[in-house]
Amino acid sequence: MVSFELSDEQKMVQETVASFAADQIEPIMRESDEENAIPEEVISKGWELGLLGGCIPEEYEGFGEELSSLTGLIAMEELAWGDLSIGLHLMAPSVLAISVLDQGTEEQKKSYLPVFCEEEYKAATCALVEPYYNFCASALRTTAVRDGDEYVLNGSKCLVPLAGESENLIVFAATSPGMGFSGVDGFIVPAGSKGMTVGEREKNMGINALATYPVSFKDCRLPKDARLGGDAGSDFLRLLSRSRLALSAMAVGMSRRALEHSVDYATQRVAFGEPIASRQAIAFMIAEMAIEVDATRLLAWEAAWRCDKNMDFEKEASLAKNYAADMAMMVCDRGVQIMGGHGYVRDNPVELWFRNSRGFATFEGFVMV
Repeated sequence: MVSFELSDEQKMVQETVASFAADQIEPIMRESDEENAIPEEVISKGWELGLLGGCIPEEYEGFGEELSSLTGLIAMEELAWGDLSIGLHLMAPSVLAISVLDQGTEEQKKSYLPVFCEEEYKAATCALVEPYYNFCASALRTTAVRDGDEYVLNGSKCLVPLAGESENLIVFAATSPGMGFSGVDGFIVPAGSKGMTVGEREKNMGINALATYPVSFKDCRLPKDARLGGDAGSDFLRLLSRSRLALSAMAVGMSRRALEHSVDYATQRVAFGEPIASRQAIAFMIAEMAIEVDATRLLAWEAAWRCDKNMDFEKEASLAKNYAADMAMMVCDRGVQIMGGHGYVRDNPVELWFRNSRGFATFEGFVMV
């Protein structure tokens, strides 16, 4: 029997994160976008929620709760409701932490997980996207070649969140080019490694408050222990799919906020003696926006449920991510239309959501559940 009732724990997570997003994130959304910066106190308060430390076992100094992708999606949606950039910044370390928790060796878990359970926020990130027009996660041009007890990393990455301040990066590279997803492995690269260069901060259309960087590798030598999962390697497609779930939930959260804003405006804006929401053209747009937001959430939740049940979920995660990218564009574009000319004005948040929504077709590996 199918049930859509959240557990008590999930309800608590939803309420707690929603309250934080409404009180701390949403009020500074525009300011952070304009200034290309996020107040440190907001990130610090967000870290205190323990969203990442809560899913790390006690043996690695975490709070001992069971890792649940579905619970993670609930939190990600609420964070992105407040602001996408701030949510991505806050949860950027999740990719390294959950990759190690899910597929790392015992030594890697003991070395890297405790830092994400400390009181202070520790930046960490993932380098996956590459600066090529035909980028495909199953055909990475960045390579890692075994040389004795080392791996030699060469290639270029872009859209790497927080690369300039992260203590460690998890870099995905092809160890067996031409083998698709099965030929890709993750490597944990400490900041300042010889052969790794972090470029200047990128200037993007959206997510302006989130600092992203290009990162290049030139004969960057890593010990063999840097390979995620050790000699056994890791399941890259599974990790990629967990990231796609998180991004899908964030698309839902931001789009839900755009929908709510559009409904408020349409019911309050009076033209020719009646609210514009009473006009069929506006009402139908809002109805379609609501349908698409809920449909995307259900796609993502189904995939997350399958992941939590240790069932195959990669296809479902891919469907959710692709659908979410189109949905976010449609919903935020409709929001601009409903506002009329004012939707194009920078003071109106729909233009910010519209710019951010365009990125979901490109985002890969930014966050993970």
